[in-house]
Amino acid sequence: MLKELKRSCKITYITLDDGTADSEARELASEYCHELVCIPHERREKFTTGFYVDLMLNMASPLPYAIKKYQSESMRHEISARTGRGASEIVVCDFLAPAVNVPSELNCPSVLFQHNVEAMIWKRHYEVQSNSAKKAYLLRQWRKMTSFEAKACSRFDCVVAVSRDDREFMQREYGVKTIYDVPTGVDTSFFRPNGHTNHRPNNLVFTGSMDWLPNEDAIRFFTQDIMPLIRARVPDVTLTVVGRDPYPGLVELAKRDPSIEVTGRVDDVRPFIERAAAYIVPLRIGGGTRLKIFEAMAMEKAIVSTNIGAEGLPVVDGQDILLADNPAAFAEAVVKLIKQEGFANEVGKRAAAKVRKEFGWDKVAESFASVCERTVAERQLPTKAMEF
Repeated sequence: MLKELKRSCKITYITLDDGTADSEARELASEYCHELVCIPHERREKFTTGFYVDLMLNMASPLPYAIKKYQSESMRHEISARTGRGASEIVVCDFLAPAVNVPSELNCPSVLFQHNVEAMIWKRHYEVQSNSAKKAYLLRQWRKMTSFEAKACSRFDCVVAVSRDDREFMQREYGVKTIYDVPTGVDTSFFRPNGHTNHRPNNLVFTGSMDWLPNEDAIRFFTQDIMPLIRARVPDVTLTVVGRDPYPGLVELAKRDPSIEVTGRVDDVRPFIERAAAYIVPLRIGGGTRLKIFEAMAMEKAIVSTNIGAEGLPVVDGQDILLADNPAAFAEAVVKLIKQEGFANEVGKRAAAKVRKEFGWDKVAESFASVCERTVAERQLPTKAMEF
């Protein structure tokens, strides 16, 4: 979206920098912004002593841990200084977490871009957790997130959701008055099969950052409850999990089970999607919409997803996606795609046609820009070249 907006807007991109990005990431920033501002920020690695200490200390904080860990006075000062000079026409806070660093008083309009209803994610974490101690902790995090999210939404001039469901939830539960929904988009010129990748008939693929808890839960659910059912019908089925920071249990599982491949971070997910027989989205936790589904659709790949995984997306079960929630139904849908290649190809072709027609980034960026222009107009600020 930023690449599209950069064509007509001056974009300053302010981000926390934990030092893990390579030099190429900074160079590529020029593709989507005119100025990159990196704020040094220490990040605790998961499962380290410091990580667990932070979790314990967070018990006394009114902020949920998922927000507290991104709190940065340096970022807050940077935003204040830049908006105080009057150089920016609008501030867009991308995701809920950085909202903790946006000053309550700004000299320009502000938009909160909500990719999910974060409290809903924590509610679902709580609901699927069986360990009583973890369940109690998740309950506290869910309540903290609900409180923070409601207050954050009320501080901005406008909120942008990525689906009608999320917009209606925030209107109903948080009392947000000025809110719009802008659909998720996909780069339809980039995500397109090249026709030269060797097909793996019984391979399934999942893509996503494995340091995001909903993705971790999804793969645990799939490998423990669904894959054994598929293997009973398709003994040589394989699974490829593509995404950064795979959790230790998954890495160990892949060492013991040769049918499971864990790649970690890759430069390009397209070959992994194209070669697979089907794309899986076994999410039980989440909110917003899943960009990964649009990417797989654009790659002409047949998809099996839970209803939560496809939540908020304008897809039709049995036409451009297969939806199933319980392990038996999910396994049955996957087996159908593996064994009926012609049907899988038809589903993939219909999915690609839909996403290319309706959800290219050019159309999405135009919708987002119109929301920003409307927000500026409602604050009755002088017209000038819009800067983010």
